[in-house]
Amino acid sequence: MNDTDYKMVWNLDSIFNGGSASSELEDHMNQTKLGVSELEELIQKVTPVPEQLENILKRLTEMKVRISQIRSFAICLLSVDPDDQGAQYYRGEATVLQSRYDSIMSALKRVLASIEEMEWGSLLASENLKDYCFILREFREVAEREPSRDVSNLMVDGYHAWGQFYQSFMSSIRVQVRGEELSVGQAINLRTHADDSVRRESHEALVAKWTEHAGQFAQILNHLTGFRLNMYKSMGVEDVLHIPLAQNRMKPETLDAMLSVMDKYKEPFAEYLNVKAEMNGDPKMKSYHFWSPTSHDYQGMEYGEAAALIEERFHAFGAEMGKFAEKAFREGWVEAENRPGKSAVPICAGFPLTGESRVFMTFPGTFKGVLTLVHELGHAFHNHAMKTVNGMNKSYPMCLAETASTFAEMIILEAAMDEAVTDQEKLFLLDEKLKRSVMNFMNLHARFIFEKRVHEERRKGFIPAARLNELMGSAMEEGYAGALDEVPVHSWIWTPHFYKTESPFYNFPYTFGYLLALHLFARAKETGKGFEDDYMALLRDSGSMSAEDLVMKHLGEDITEESFWEKGMELCVKDSEEFVRLARSQ
Repeated sequence: MNDTDYKMVWNLDSIFNGGSASSELEDHMNQTKLGVSELEELIQKVTPVPEQLENILKRLTEMKVRISQIRSFAICLLSVDPDDQGAQYYRGEATVLQSRYDSIMSALKRVLASIEEMEWGSLLASENLKDYCFILREFREVAEREPSRDVSNLMVDGYHAWGQFYQSFMSSIRVQVRGEELSVGQAINLRTHADDSVRRESHEALVAKWTEHAGQFAQILNHLTGFRLNMYKSMGVEDVLHIPLAQNRMKPETLDAMLSVMDKYKEPFAEYLNVKAEMNGDPKMKSYHFWSPTSHDYQGMEYGEAAALIEERFHAFGAEMGKFAEKAFREGWVEAENRPGKSAVPICAGFPLTGESRVFMTFPGTFKGVLTLVHELGHAFHNHAMKTVNGMNKSYPMCLAETASTFAEMIILEAAMDEAVTDQEKLFLLDEKLKRSVMNFMNLHARFIFEKRVHEERRKGFIPAARLNELMGSAMEEGYAGALDEVPVHSWIWTPHFYKTESPFYNFPYTFGYLLALHLFARAKETGKGFEDDYMALLRDSGSMSAEDLVMKHLGEDITEESFWEKGMELCVKDSEEFVRLARSQ
């Protein structure tokens, strides 16, 4: 019996004591502003000499880490209290500092792009720059696509400000369910409620709220998309996927191969949805029943039980992962209390200066909540694995970020499957696995289709809310192969990924990470406990290699080929076939 007292409220004071009124935070901010100002002067005099470049890269790394520390702290404060004006101030100041930092980086990239080829080769061969070769090559390649300083300055109060306004607006919304006032996050958590009438009521309450505010959200999305398109135009970029692919360090051929496989394998997941709908007494899967549990008895779990389970399973995988879980839970890295006023979006915030992370969610007391918690802890473990990596090489792309989070989910799901005794337990767990497959192969495909079409239509002018509903509805029909009833046409409003200014098209990276995690987990099962070292080596390399090179180095696979993606997809198809078999034998 585990008698550890797992606190549900995190400790932020160990990072900056005093919240948004912290004098430590103010001092940190002032020193960072001074450091950025010094860098702005230094970049004007930089020459392509190894010692100079090494110095400026070290200074850039220091400022990058310091700005991240401020931004992450502000985001954490606003997650628990969106009305914290001090936190809003620091988030705004961090955005300004980031814009200035980006301008310095753009200037450096232009310097690198101007270097003659022979001199460039000599630079890369320098002992001073051996740790920076990958990132320097990337900087040189992307130099022509960098926004101008004027555009970067406009992004602070234009582009990024709209994204921040979306977050604040969403956090302020309240709905009534069963006479109780709930935040959006609390209402969305009711999707897993055992009572179908509660699921329906929360769904209808949210739909009413989306209908009420659709015009305001349409303005936000239009302004964000319009700004992005104009910014791309100023950079000479026509293809809206060009930047997202570059951010993910992926080739177009890799995305095309993955999308092609997703298209081919819709039928098994549509059959799963149809069978589950039959279990709910419906001819077709209603969107608000998708997350419903197949078994009410296997559903509940207290937070302390969840934390103890995660610690135990992480230890079973490897010593480093086990020690990490203990540290996260015992030292107050997790905010999980279920209370009103919190943000709707689970997050993992990295604090690279102190080598820590913080995980935020609203724990609903369900197995799905356990998987959400472990997903965010997977992100935190990725940060932990990279503690020893040079700061300039810590920035890994979104597609690889989602690998570690999905891998962590697999550890919990696989262990639960191994311990399942009854068919009901197996059905419940297969359902949880398949929900993730459907999200990655159907929902995220629908989001990709929607986002692409929104960018196409926005070129022609403003897109009204009613038209956004139509675009979302048709994308959902296509993504789910017609297997969904009462299609959630307002999901363009409550899907935060459409409003992430740093990461457009934050949809296909999840699918990439999901399928890659399947491969990694299959290797882990073959290798045994010693796989942890190989896994951490891959995570450490994730900030200094392309996606294609990383997978080739650590798995020996070519991800531009459909055959790679089909291997992972076939594992998920087996889950669907087993679910259908068990469900129809009941």
